[in-house]
Amino acid sequence: MSRDLRILAVSLFVWGIGEGLFFYFQPLYLQQLGASPKAIGAIMGASGLVLSFSHIAAGLAADKFGRRPVMWASWLTGLTAAWIMALASSLAMFVVGMLLYFFSAFVIAPLNSYVTAARGQWSVPRALTTISATFNTGAVLGALAGGYLGEMLGLGEVYRFAASLFVLSVALVFFIRPQPTAAVAAATTKGSSWRAFPPRFWAFLAFVFVVMMVLYLPQPLTPNFLNDVRHASVGAIGVFGALGRGGMVVFSLILGSFRAWEGFLLAQLLGGMFPLLIWKGHGLGWYGLAYFFVGGYWASRSLAAAEVREMVPERAMGLAYGLNETVGGLAIFVASNAAGLLYTWQPDAPFRWSLLLLPLILLGNLPFHPRWRGAPSPPTE
Repeated sequence: MSRDLRILAVSLFVWGIGEGLFFYFQPLYLQQLGASPKAIGAIMGASGLVLSFSHIAAGLAADKFGRRPVMWASWLTGLTAAWIMALASSLAMFVVGMLLYFFSAFVIAPLNSYVTAARGQWSVPRALTTISATFNTGAVLGALAGGYLGEMLGLGEVYRFAASLFVLSVALVFFIRPQPTAAVAAATTKGSSWRAFPPRFWAFLAFVFVVMMVLYLPQPLTPNFLNDVRHASVGAIGVFGALGRGGMVVFSLILGSFRAWEGFLLAQLLGGMFPLLIWKGHGLGWYGLAYFFVGGYWASRSLAAAEVREMVPERAMGLAYGLNETVGGLAIFVASNAAGLLYTWQPDAPFRWSLLLLPLILLGNLPFHPRWRGAPSPPTE
């Protein structure tokens, strides 16, 4: 692992601890602030919409001006958002901070581009999933601590601890070096063009939208379902969140050794276990196992990016990653609003509908097999 990737890994590890402190409790805290299940779905959906607006511009900016400045801007935006959430005394102000925090995720496309360019001898899937694993390892610790602090001090206090940790993460990321001038110059000279993308790239983005929507549908209101319907405590939900992040680490590292197409398919299968075990499981052990399998969803995001990389030229990599993340954000918007409506109708409906749609997305992978699309996959190392 190169010097810059090591610094990134440590910075993301610290940020992961901070995010893990509150991430799985946001639906519960929104409920405490007075939001209904339908409103929670709409707020989570708005977060996905904010994501969609930010990624393409960030990808283009990274290709044209360099990745490091865009990454720094994202870290600072996330820090500002965290303090707004930490100091908010009303639902409206908290939602402002929450939406700004999701907006800061425009870093994903520049970050993926940075990691891809700095990966050395590693394959793209291995580099992306390893960096993802470092972030999620921190989030495991954060989720465990968040559940404990949430029960002892209240969920509001958790956000102040998280914002303080983000200060350290920001300080660390300022030590990364810029990418080689030649890589940025090539992107600037030739430009990131929509014409650089083949038709199969656009077809794959449409497929990614469906995959992410189906896999995310059961997630937004699961903490509320477990707390309200299955009577799980805040501390238990914190443990579930830690198991979920642990699943992200394990699956990211394992699936990163596969070719992109194979890893993406396996991630979908693993992610599909989450709604099944939440819906049909009874007892904390089953719910914890379910959260472990939700790591398949998060691994699928990195592996979708790896598959995208195989379809586009180097000069358009940032824009391609941005489009991929935009599609993921739109999927969150649609899935979150649908989850709010379904939960209001029947609390277990999001899990049932996700399972009904799962076989369709698994079959949808076939047209993108390397043999079928006429493009061999690169070696894994």
